[in-house]
Amino acid sequence: MKLKEMLKGVKGVEVRGSKEIEITGITTDSRRVGPGFLFIAKKGNQFDGHAYIPQAIEAGARAVVTDLYDPFILATQIITSDPNRLEALLASQYYRFPSKELFVVGVTGTKGKTTTTYLVRHLLATRGEKAGLIGTIETWIGEERFPSEYTTAGAAFNQKLLREMVNQGVKSAVLEVSSHGLHQGRVDQIDFDVGVFTNLSPDHLDYHKTIEAYAEAKRSLFEKVSGVAVLNGDDPWSSFMRGNQEVLLVGIENACHLRAENVILSPNGLSFTVEGIPFTSCLMGQFNVYNLLSAIGVGKVKGLSIQEMSDLLIDFPGVPGRLERVPNQKGVHVFVDYAHTGESLGFALATLRRQTKGRLLVVFGCGGDRDPRRRSGMAEAAERYADLSIITTDNPRSEDPEKIAREIFERFVSKKNVLIELNRREAIRKALERAEKDDCVLIAGKGHEKVQIFFSRTVSFDDVLVAKEVE
Repeated sequence: MKLKEMLKGVKGVEVRGSKEIEITGITTDSRRVGPGFLFIAKKGNQFDGHAYIPQAIEAGARAVVTDLYDPFILATQIITSDPNRLEALLASQYYRFPSKELFVVGVTGTKGKTTTTYLVRHLLATRGEKAGLIGTIETWIGEERFPSEYTTAGAAFNQKLLREMVNQGVKSAVLEVSSHGLHQGRVDQIDFDVGVFTNLSPDHLDYHKTIEAYAEAKRSLFEKVSGVAVLNGDDPWSSFMRGNQEVLLVGIENACHLRAENVILSPNGLSFTVEGIPFTSCLMGQFNVYNLLSAIGVGKVKGLSIQEMSDLLIDFPGVPGRLERVPNQKGVHVFVDYAHTGESLGFALATLRRQTKGRLLVVFGCGGDRDPRRRSGMAEAAERYADLSIITTDNPRSEDPEKIAREIFERFVSKKNVLIELNRREAIRKALERAEKDDCVLIAGKGHEKVQIFFSRTVSFDDVLVAKEVE
């Protein structure tokens, strides 16, 4: 595509150089530049993409978007006061607005985003049409899968993925939409047919500062939804999320368009009815009833019958790292879960507590360079529900792992049943060695992740594999 075509209708820019050049790709990452690319020099609080322009030019970039004209740059320069705002607009132009050719679902909320996106994709894919997914764990383009780097990819990469889906014959796409992604414009220029709100509780306040700002970021998804908003009618923030579109409420407690009744929770899964039709799932806990209801709401918008969805969801296999069961020969129930906040750890532990005959043991830590208030919340959740807590490392990043562990330890009122073992493998081993038949062990914090991130290195680490190895 010629640069002049990409710039049609784009205001507030000055172009220095030829608009007739052919653009072969678009990126904000200088490491991903290829010959003929347009490089967008984005800016951030501690990041200046302008510094990477020489690297992009050397890699073959023919044009750059920047806020500062440089006469020594041998490429067409698109000058704008805010390079960041142009990413989604230029990318959507370059990839020919792929979301308009797809049924697109965006899922936002504090908890349940990942599971809900997998459930929605399962519904759409198992009824016979190709469906894509972009989220925390991985990206699906039809049946092709590859790991994701972020919960919500960058704007240019999202447009690229959506175009690839269209080219591969995909009909529907489900996107996990984070508050960071919304605030930073990563899903701008995407036309969402359905928006889903799962729930909202304090999180990422190190970034958003207040719960109101966090909620406002979530709400911005529904400004992009042209069709239906599927909202958790039992969550008090649902009324705040409402936009001008049609609303479909789902829930358990309050009057809703789709309401789960006769809810039964067990160690092997859950069941409930909707409009008299029974649903059975291997998923555990009441929070997953809400996730299932959200997916059923999307399916209803798509035209699936309640009975059809009941038949399809019974075969849902679960989600990697979300209360993922690890087989154990000792009669111990072992689960790996991504819970990495006080509230999410509390939900996971409360779910297992109700279904555990013996003791409940938990292995967890807190990530470094993240909101330190999580350390108090996770300690409180562990002390409330677990019989034994083993504090360990969980992506300490630039912080001292021992300092993080000590801060968590000090948040426990009673230190009697609390251990610190900084080696995560050994922490898991100690938990499994202490566990007996009918006990339950929760390995929390990393879930699907395959690495541990330290200050000077990143090492391979998979909680599920380690739990199997040290059994």
